[in-house]
Amino acid sequence: MCALRHVYLLDVNRKISGSRGPLRSSRPFHLLINPPPRLSLPLSVDVFFFETSTLDRRRFLLFVLTSDLIAQIMAVKKAAESFSKALAEEVHRWGGMKQTGVSLRYMMEFGARPTQKNLLISAQFLHKELPIRIARRAIELESLPFGLSEKPAVLKVLGTPSGSMSQEVRDWYLDSFRDLTSFPEIRDTSNELAFTRMIKMIKVRHNNVVPAMALGVQQLKRDLNRKVVPEELEEIHQFLDRFYMSRIGIRMLIGQHVALHDPDPEPGCIGQINTRLSPMLVARAASEDARSVCFREYGVAPEVDIYGDPKFTFPYVPSHLHLMVFELVKNSLRAVQERFMNSDKDAPPVRIIVADGIEDVTIKISDEGGGIPRSGLRKIFTYLYSTAKNPLDENCEGVSDGVTMAGYGYGLPISRLYARYFGGDLQIISMEGYGTDAYLHLSRLGDSQEPLP
Repeated sequence: MCALRHVYLLDVNRKISGSRGPLRSSRPFHLLINPPPRLSLPLSVDVFFFETSTLDRRRFLLFVLTSDLIAQIMAVKKAAESFSKALAEEVHRWGGMKQTGVSLRYMMEFGARPTQKNLLISAQFLHKELPIRIARRAIELESLPFGLSEKPAVLKVLGTPSGSMSQEVRDWYLDSFRDLTSFPEIRDTSNELAFTRMIKMIKVRHNNVVPAMALGVQQLKRDLNRKVVPEELEEIHQFLDRFYMSRIGIRMLIGQHVALHDPDPEPGCIGQINTRLSPMLVARAASEDARSVCFREYGVAPEVDIYGDPKFTFPYVPSHLHLMVFELVKNSLRAVQERFMNSDKDAPPVRIIVADGIEDVTIKISDEGGGIPRSGLRKIFTYLYSTAKNPLDENCEGVSDGVTMAGYGYGLPISRLYARYFGGDLQIISMEGYGTDAYLHLSRLGDSQEPLP
């Protein structure tokens, strides 16, 4: 077998001997048909440049390869292309299958007895259902409108704190699809436990998808003509609604199955569902978290008053409710604080009212933050609109699930998706010059099927 003949290490900022200027490369892995100008190399070889990164400088490795080794590389490339084609066909085959939705009540009743038999049935269902949902998202990620697929934040997400590994968002979905479809048939408890460990890993793998996509949308917003307004980008909003609603469902199904393995669950909890959830307690905890964010930003935070029956409980997912109330209260606190920042008057409190209805549990969040102009109400549920400053840009070294999403325009649209996932909704009514009321409706019946995009 023919071996590598020569290896040269070249600094990107240092001129090559005899060349006309510093070596440049427009892509991380760039094949040059001809060697650099006046660089003395045999004419019978091809030249490859590979870019690597160090903390202090960028360098290029120049590999001089013989034709035999190039032939081997091309053979590997051809095999990889064949594999990619086969994978794409498999993804489209699964993506064309019908999804199966479940309801909160079904999850609660099925998980009430987490026997080995029920856990096996749950794993077998997920083994067939998850590849369908993931395949559909992978297909959509290939052809996003307005060039969103090619935005750096969508294409590349740093996978380690040092930034030594990058991976495409689409690859996360393809990797998860491969993991699921290559997993053998689940027949016994050992298979089920191995499958549970795998889907738990898949859930962790996708932790950074939301902030990564959010940053990609911000990059798109920057690149678009300023005359293009959010409501004209309906295709973007529809895609993101489908994408995030599907993600909520995938993470709920995985999280519920994994949580059913908890040997010592909280009293009244079935997996991730608390059958005796107090909306008053969740609202209080979410409000304190939102006030902490306000304190960090402004050094002070308005009070939050909560009204309702402290004894009332109903079945719901605590993490979902906390996220929604947190986002709504955070918006209200910011509006109130900014309105009264330079005023002699004390900032009025944000008020939360919890109402127990026959069909719905409704949580009303009211503020006196000045309201939203009527022209702006059409934009508040779009992903390209925000009144807060954008916290990250494309030069950031990483994103994480803990990043505050203020500034991305994601709080309201994502909260509405969470509300709708189990048959609820979110409505905003504003009085410009006074304040805003947010109505969070949660289905008390729990019999609504997942809205499958």
